[in-house]
Amino acid sequence: MNARDNTLRAIRFERPEYIPMHFSINDACWNAYPQEELFELMESHPLLFPDFVRPNLPYVPQYLNVARKDQPYVDDWGCLWETTVDGITGTVTKHPLADWENFSEYSIPDPHTCMGVGKMDWDVEAEKMKERKQKGLFTQGGLRHGHTFLQLCDIRGYEDLIYDMEDEEPRLWQLIDKIEEFNTYIIGQYLKMEVDMMTYAEDLGMQYGPMLSPDNFRKYILPSYRRMIKPARDKGTIIHMHSDGDIRTLISSLMEGGVEVFNLQDLVNGIDWIEENLKGKVCIDLDIDRQKITPFGTPADVDHLILEEVRRLGSREGGLMLIYGLYPGIPLQNVKALMDAMEKYAFYFC
Repeated sequence: MNARDNTLRAIRFERPEYIPMHFSINDACWNAYPQEELFELMESHPLLFPDFVRPNLPYVPQYLNVARKDQPYVDDWGCLWETTVDGITGTVTKHPLADWENFSEYSIPDPHTCMGVGKMDWDVEAEKMKERKQKGLFTQGGLRHGHTFLQLCDIRGYEDLIYDMEDEEPRLWQLIDKIEEFNTYIIGQYLKMEVDMMTYAEDLGMQYGPMLSPDNFRKYILPSYRRMIKPARDKGTIIHMHSDGDIRTLISSLMEGGVEVFNLQDLVNGIDWIEENLKGKVCIDLDIDRQKITPFGTPADVDHLILEEVRRLGSREGGLMLIYGLYPGIPLQNVKALMDAMEKYAFYFC
């Protein structure tokens, strides 16, 4: 069984051979850790990095446009991004519609040529998907991270957007329609490529509770979600949704829209809560802690965390995947412990 088939089995509760594990290294890490040591860890964990080929040193990553230190970037929507650390996605410091009086002159970008944060050649993208299929690899397409609610925040500013919702600003509906139209084109392009999975990534949670009230989420955001998800669901494409933060009060609404895979944070939402509310009902793509245990615990603590999550949330039938995003600040011994544990406990139910 190849990795694609194993992933599909995990998502569909069809008894995968192992729990799919994904380890992502943020570009900022290449300036924060000894590169040689990171390469050695990657080479010694082939399950997590099956296609890794060591590059020449020093390795210089190609930072995203929104993640370049001291290089302000204006995206396709007119939002100004700034960051102070290479590799770390910045913050929007200038909102193109900070004043509604400019709305009549505001135009959305052209989805035929861009994704919202950079150029896109759809013919090239389709060729990439074709090559992955020919190699028997899992394929996914998706909207940019922050495709709807966060896009509104970037355009209007977070506080002003929340006031817009409470004040029932009529122009807000027009802006939402424009964003949805842009997103719908992108979804259609990926569905033409017949990808295995469509991803809808959008942070909705804070440390405690969501970034907007559940009522406003259901009123302003959820209808767009449902309409954007429907074409993929009708085609039989897997629906994957990601959100950082505490989204417990929004989960039931999200599940109504047809989400099949939830990528949510473990300790912020609580392993007990996830086990009680999601296990067996949807595939859990668990985002492993980056706030408590992995930065401040011991390697033994890290190992115990992964074992506990696999034991509590997984089953022989499937329905569990794990992902860890490495950022600067995690001790290297804990990085190794994470990689070791993820490879070891991937086979816990075998």
